[in-house]
Amino acid sequence: MADDNNVLTDLDNQAAGANGADNQPTAAVITQYIKDLSVENPNAPDVYQWTDQPQIDVQFNIGADPVGEEVHEVTLKVNITATAEKGQAYIIELAYCGLIGIRNLPEEQAHAFMFAEAPRILFPFARRVIADAVRDAGFPPLMMDPIDFNGLYVQQLQAKREAEAAGAGGDTPAPN
Repeated sequence: MADDNNVLTDLDNQAAGANGADNQPTAAVITQYIKDLSVENPNAPDVYQWTDQPQIDVQFNIGADPVGEEVHEVTLKVNITATAEKGQAYIIELAYCGLIGIRNLPEEQAHAFMFAEAPRILFPFARRVIADAVRDAGFPPLMMDPIDFNGLYVQQLQAKREAEAAGAGGDTPAPN
């Protein structure tokens, strides 16, 4: 038993660093929750008589706001509109959030965690909420395909760098 305590103490000392400071890089989801959920069924009860298959439009938006020195709220906003020939079948708007703890990470890695990794972790839970909401509105559950948040993040970084490079080249005329 005494050996186990020594091992734990040694591990604690290593994690704390030589000077006793906690300097190990850490990023993790502290908790997750529904911040806002709206379900609209604007054409009920007529919509249940429609025979055509609705077209589904899914839009995503990811945001991150500081809550404390080492905690950020990452919001995965999902807006879904199902439209049939006769009108809108349903509208779902979800803001699914996670409190993300980040400590001792370089800015680039923290940004990547909040805008790529955290949404990847939150998405399966948001997908279940949406499937349940659509089902509870009286429709077959909407099973959204997985999303490559890391790939989208890399694409947006590349597009931003290209736009900055094009702006720095002087090709754009200055406004009067």
